[in-house]
Amino acid sequence: MRHHEIFIASAFAFATALAPTPSAAHVDVELNFGPPPVRYEPVPPPREGYLWSPGYWDYADHRHIWRKGHWERNRPHEHWTRDGWHEHDGHWGLEHGHWDHDR
Repeated sequence: MRHHEIFIASAFAFATALAPTPSAAHVDVELNFGPPPVRYEPVPPPREGYLWSPGYWDYADHRHIWRKGHWERNRPHEHWTRDGWHEHDGHWGLEHGHWDHDR
């Protein structure tokens, strides 16, 4: 009987390790007002092995702060979700950029 319990526990741990994990994305800031208008930034020429993530308004120290665009090194089998504000029922949430596994 003990071997059977160990087998079940091991199988569960193995299956859990292989299960797809939910996105690490989450709302980092929530406000009842939106960000200022997006600033214009010229997009640099393409760069081999990288993608361009445009600038965005962050929120820190009780104010909006512009974060300049930056390069992200490509990751095999993943895609980049850029930083962005999303409005829902009068509330604004900031989701910071992050990598997600392709499905």
